[in-house]
Amino acid sequence: METAVRSRFEIDVDGRVLAVEVSGAPDGAPVFLLHGTPGSRGGPKPRNSLLYRQGIRLISYDRPGYGGSTRLPGRRVADAARDVNAVADHLGVERFAVVGRSGGGPHALACASLLPHRVERAAVLVGLAPSDADDLDWYGGMSETNARKHSAADRGAEELMQEMRALVEQTAADPESLIEELRTQMSGPDLRFMQSVMYRRLLVASYADALRLGPYGWVDDVLAFRGDWGFALDTIVPPVRLWHGAHDTFSPASHSRWLAERIPRAEVVVQHGAAHFAAMEVLPRMLAWLTTA
Repeated sequence: METAVRSRFEIDVDGRVLAVEVSGAPDGAPVFLLHGTPGSRGGPKPRNSLLYRQGIRLISYDRPGYGGSTRLPGRRVADAARDVNAVADHLGVERFAVVGRSGGGPHALACASLLPHRVERAAVLVGLAPSDADDLDWYGGMSETNARKHSAADRGAEELMQEMRALVEQTAADPESLIEELRTQMSGPDLRFMQSVMYRRLLVASYADALRLGPYGWVDDVLAFRGDWGFALDTIVPPVRLWHGAHDTFSPASHSRWLAERIPRAEVVVQHGAAHFAAMEVLPRMLAWLTTA
């Protein structure tokens, strides 16, 4: 009798190491979960037993520069499609769904655009719009601290590195400190959400793993978001569902509304009384939609 599994391994992608984790039902519907910024393959996700009951085989990996994955300087959002393609080939998975949370959102859209022969459905939770989005106040509703990181990226990698180095060094020494830093930027719904000891522990573990080798994954994510993503939204073929908390101060809900207007076959849900981190609670429902025949 098959049981839920969780396995961790590494693969080679063009001479780079990519660290991968697979959990849930061994023969379940495959779904790639693309982690947030910062984040790691071991980030918050449904329990193994729940994934098994849902019939889902959840696949995640550390983006280059995070956790156990080799850094890829100058990477673009579009490069995620190559990595996902390589992991799928390694696992013998032909067709799959993809979901990106927060900073994983743009990368999920890259897969939907560039792997239309493999991606069946795509979802984005509290994602970002391109930095050159027309008719969008990109920083509107975003916390001042988060906006400062993105604006530093516009002045180059070195300035962004200086902006973030102290924060990442402090996080490496005390991962809980990043939660406290983020609390200063949160709206009410996120502050209430952070009262959950379980979710705080999951986030702390993910941050510690993501940043153990330095700030490079985080820095490269932000640089990629602010640059050319490397694909066009109107080329996305699979159905796309977007979800956003109305009171998000890290990636404002206006970003998902903007994306939904420009992605064919996209639908968007903006939930009042929720903010950024509620995406962790929404994930099981989104997984159910992604694997609906």
